[in-house]
Amino acid sequence: MKITPQHIQDINHSYLSDHKDGFDFLTNSLAARGHDIPSILKKLGDFQVAIPSWALGAGGTRFGRFGFQGEPASLEQKIDDVGILHALTQTAGAISLHIPWDVPKDYNAIKERAAAHRILFDAVNSNTFQDQKNAKGSYKFGSLSNTNKSVREQAIAHNKEVIAIGERLGSKSLTVWLADGANFPGQSNFQTALQHTQDSLQQIYKALPNDWKVFIEYKPYEPNFYSTVIQDWGTSYMLATACGEKAYTLVDLGHHLPNSNIEQIVSTLMLQGKLGGFHFNDSKYGDDDLTVGSVKPYALFLIFNALVYGMENNPQNPYPAWMIDASHNIKDPLEDLIQSLEAIQEAYAKALLIDQGLLRQAQEAHDVTLCQELLQDAYRTDVRPLLRQARLDGGGSLHPLKAYRELNVRRQLIQERGADSVATGL
Repeated sequence: MKITPQHIQDINHSYLSDHKDGFDFLTNSLAARGHDIPSILKKLGDFQVAIPSWALGAGGTRFGRFGFQGEPASLEQKIDDVGILHALTQTAGAISLHIPWDVPKDYNAIKERAAAHRILFDAVNSNTFQDQKNAKGSYKFGSLSNTNKSVREQAIAHNKEVIAIGERLGSKSLTVWLADGANFPGQSNFQTALQHTQDSLQQIYKALPNDWKVFIEYKPYEPNFYSTVIQDWGTSYMLATACGEKAYTLVDLGHHLPNSNIEQIVSTLMLQGKLGGFHFNDSKYGDDDLTVGSVKPYALFLIFNALVYGMENNPQNPYPAWMIDASHNIKDPLEDLIQSLEAIQEAYAKALLIDQGLLRQAQEAHDVTLCQELLQDAYRTDVRPLLRQARLDGGGSLHPLKAYRELNVRRQLIQERGADSVATGL
């Protein structure tokens, strides 16, 4: 299924009058406070978030997976699903592939299909957290950190293959996430595991094209629970520094111990010029991979405050690669992603309303009360009319989720693909 501009225009028509009233009221108020509305709208329109190919079908847990009808059973169908999201939201302008789940059979045809949806290829993701068919070595006891040199070499070769696939698609970055770690005390030597990982990453780094980046992800636990080799942002930063200037840390919102101050982590990495990528999701306890903004919307806003400050004040840091990394166990994956995209844009818009000059003055004067007021005034502002106008300016839907349901997208996908289709990958 492909959503046409006419589909969107027809549905938008019934909402235009109410939108104009709400937009005029908000922008008049914001303009009176000195905000540059055209600049904010442009930033919202330019802000694109990659959709991971594995998030377009139902996810799963350690206990099972409940499929969702009409899932994309091929890479072509996954690209079409991202096309639906982008047509509605004008925010999902890229797809991130997981290899070997999504290796193209016909590269030219895949690139043409993505281009037809105005979709770019974001970071490619390697997979050494599960054994692949016909592989000689097993990753049961680690990949890049494995005590067995032949297993490490196999994992290194896989990452190099992923880079080559990404080059053919026009991608410019590689994301490395490792499940390597231990479940029991004494199971592995921490220093040896870390040294093997650094040596392996340095070999992968040498294979990077000149205009590429590598993002090193971290996670404190799961699937190993006693230790993870790259357990925190400091270890990732250390490894990225050891690799070179094209290596960066990747922050995933779910990859932290409870109550970690993620905005401080973001600020530190951007100051050092080492924040390369950012994965959005939400959680109550750990790596829950829930809809963005569904549990901790204020925490997301505070993180965006740090991100906005860094983007404006840290030229030494590259523009981060944004991606949603979530698992949809009980919701329609496309509806979940629409809600996540909305929450990301909302937090970003609110952070753009913070008067950073006044906030800095209040910080210098130790006016803690005013600091809180400045943040919460921006957070309490209903910025949804700004999001709607940004989407409207780009040819998107005023109300993406309503449009998705009015167009009966899921029903049409089921008719096209069948009720028993299963997404490739997880």
